[in-house]
Amino acid sequence: MPEKTFPREAELQRLIAAHRDQPGALLPILHAVQEAFGYVDDAAVPIIAKALNLSRAEVHGVLTFYHDFRREPAGRHVLRLCQAEACQSMGCEKLVAGLRARLGIGFGDTTPDGRLTLETVYCLGNCALSPAGMLDGRLYGRLDERKLEGLLAATERL
Repeated sequence: MPEKTFPREAELQRLIAAHRDQPGALLPILHAVQEAFGYVDDAAVPIIAKALNLSRAEVHGVLTFYHDFRREPAGRHVLRLCQAEACQSMGCEKLVAGLRARLGIGFGDTTPDGRLTLETVYCLGNCALSPAGMLDGRLYGRLDERKLEGLLAATERL
């Protein structure tokens, strides 16, 4: 099976060159790639591996180990809901169940219209205001069904 080509390889090579001499360069490179492209395409893995003299399996292992890395483009909006103990004790599981039923997607999935990606996170550092969530990088606390509905409505307008 032929390898998938990476259409923006020149840009990828610039990102690699900018970070390759750092100790533990793989993580900064993966973060830079995701920042630039929105996700880390599988076709970038062999290029990164070759540049760092690593196996594809090593790069793939790091890429799949950390939940912050995406392997597919995210939706136009990303909603992250905390699932840590403090948020669980304040009812996040009920919110998650309602949200998943309403959207018809699970964690790590994107709505069919590409509007929203739902992600889980285990601590946003907002435990005193749990349950907590983050929409497009903005932190929200004391979420309830009404506030969550307001966040979803905002994604429809934006």
